[in-house]
Amino acid sequence: MGRPSDDVSALIAEVVDGGRPRAVARLISLIEDRTEHARPISAALAATAGRAHVVGITGSPGVGKSTSTSALVTALRATGRKVGVLAVDPSSPFTGGALLGDRIRMQEHATDDGVYIRSMASRGHLGGLSASAPQALRVFDAAGCDVVLVETVGVGQSEVEIAGIADTSLVLLAPGMGDGIQAAKAGILEIGDIFVVNKADRDGANTTRREIRTVISMTDRAEGAWHPPVVMTVATKAEGVDEVVEQIDAHRAHLERSGELGRRRLARVRREIEALALSVVQDRFEQRRNGSSLDDLAHDVLAGTCDPYTAADQLVADLA
Repeated sequence: MGRPSDDVSALIAEVVDGGRPRAVARLISLIEDRTEHARPISAALAATAGRAHVVGITGSPGVGKSTSTSALVTALRATGRKVGVLAVDPSSPFTGGALLGDRIRMQEHATDDGVYIRSMASRGHLGGLSASAPQALRVFDAAGCDVVLVETVGVGQSEVEIAGIADTSLVLLAPGMGDGIQAAKAGILEIGDIFVVNKADRDGANTTRREIRTVISMTDRAEGAWHPPVVMTVATKAEGVDEVVEQIDAHRAHLERSGELGRRRLARVRREIEALALSVVQDRFEQRRNGSSLDDLAHDVLAGTCDPYTAADQLVADLA
């Protein structure tokens, strides 16, 4: 695709040298919009990747993800760490953009130079994330963020995708929402590294914690594996948030000690490469779907002169 233009090169230099907010925002926009600069930006930032600890925050709507994220930013900043926040919002049905709900809720951090907050539209991507999220994380990493918090859309059982992008996955629950059973149904008990029962000042919080602990104890885990803790918080009052930060740090230490951090990041990059390769195929398919090839194959299958598998093989061969 060639080298980035002078303007993009200047933006990259600003991000790497000091992480200026405007430059961070512009690079993420160029990546999210899938412009011709996305590839050279990724190439330029490749050497800076791997420093930030990526913490995924997931849970059903209404458990307090945005409030908890804001409280975590405050607690992390108190330790002197630079923090990035990637808040994946539902897409607007009119513009396709993010609804920016999380930026509205995190105004207290808007003037902090050590915090970068970015809302990103899911744009219909399943799994509660955006397809551009891995590349956006590289920009935060290059900007010198020590921790990047990734907050997902909050769409229930498809939230398990967060485990593929995060070093540490936080699963938020709340009393009175049936989350103990729902978590088991969704499969997020297998991907959660830390469970947080938010709104712990409400009735039923202890019951929710007990249910989660019971189900966790029934999950098969290898000897020496991390045992997910269950932390009680009231995010609106910042109660219990410091303990969550302690558990995040403890899990990071465990990942490094066990070698799991490297394995998780290798799997993350493999999925990213696969997704990019599939997007190239999808783009080529979109370019040709209005042509005669697909229509001819569809007619052949309908007429019984060809089967769908053979037609699909032929379509892929044509794309190549």
